Amino acid sequence: MGAATVSGHCAPGFDGVREAFERNFSEHGDVGAAVAVTVDGEPVVDLWGGHADAGRTRAWERDTLVNVYSTSKGMTALCAHLLVDRGELDLDAPVARYWPEFAQAGKQDLPVRWLLSHRAGLVAPRRPLPAGHAYDWDAVCATLAATEPWWPPGTAQGYHAVTFGYLVGEVVRRITGQSLGAFLRSEITGPLGARVFIGTPEEEHASCADMVGQLDEARLAEQFPGAPKPPFTSIADHPLAVLMLALTSIPTGDVNSAAYRSAEIPAGNAHASAHGLATVYGALAGGRLVGPATLEAMRRSQSLPGEPDLTIDALAPGGASLRWGLGYMLNQGQAGPNPRAFGHGGAGGSYAFADPENRLSYAYTMNRYGGGTTGTDPRNGGLVAAVYRALEQARS
Repeated sequence: MGAATVSGHCAPGFDGVREAFERNFSEHGDVGAAVAVTVDGEPVVDLWGGHADAGRTRAWERDTLVNVYSTSKGMTALCAHLLVDRGELDLDAPVARYWPEFAQAGKQDLPVRWLLSHRAGLVAPRRPLPAGHAYDWDAVCATLAATEPWWPPGTAQGYHAVTFGYLVGEVVRRITGQSLGAFLRSEITGPLGARVFIGTPEEEHASCADMVGQLDEARLAEQFPGAPKPPFTSIADHPLAVLMLALTSIPTGDVNSAAYRSAEIPAGNAHASAHGLATVYGALAGGRLVGPATLEAMRRSQSLPGEPDLTIDALAPGGASLRWGLGYMLNQGQAGPNPRAFGHGGAGGSYAFADPENRLSYAYTMNRYGGGTTGTDPRNGGLVAAVYRALEQARS
């Protein structure tokens, strides 16, 4: 741990965010990171610092991209909501209307809404996929279409950590004829000039930071030493979180490879800059991407009061259960004081959200693997607290 060179700017009154960002290096072990905030679509914080590799030979730049893990899901969900806003996707229609093969294994009536709200019961296939299978889009989607849900769809929520991207992404592909990553780029991030990619072009790989430390099979084995091995037959056989992660078929240590960066795994391999994510969420908060009714529906709770999340709770027993909107984590303090803010976090510690009531967007990206997916990493917490202190003082 130690001081890092921090570049960029803060608007007057937001200097506390710079101080919190610097503390992430000196006190919380960040190697390379960036934070960006917009208000009314204008950048008020745009900071970056540290290094893009474990050897600390490459400086982190404003345009540095990094794997943001499940922070990707906010971008994937947005693609679906853009189609809803255009009248091309009905969330209450059966998935099989758009993807006929999905009707197998009793799923003929399962609505699109349950894919976005993690209620489909499709956290993983029933058997492990061959190594590298995650890179074969058609094969994964065919497997999921044939998979029997792990619980009666709609009766429970359980975080679909990896399958979410294939499920939602295939619906988008069936409607648009474009892959999820291509649609995101052509319809959202490209027009906004936002550096966010799902399926990162080869010419952008040199801009990608390497992850330093990551969730892998060894760490899972330490966390769940008594977990049974697949194949499983029922949700009583295992912690669902182990099932969900063990069957992803992404080789351990692969996240810094060219193959991983080029692939489209829309639940977890977006490569983004902080200002790119903040730009997208700023446009969303400002009503420039979808209309008011769609924006309101996106953040309407799909969870029952006090309902557990079968997978997140397995990872962190006794922790606060998530409240899900339609593809987004609803704020329970990790996104500031507004309970109506919404966004998504990623394994390792990245987090991004929109706060329409305060006309604000926020994104934090980093390459030192730390906290979990839910935005409770102390690095994120310190930054968010500093942002809202500055906002409150500016408006007092």
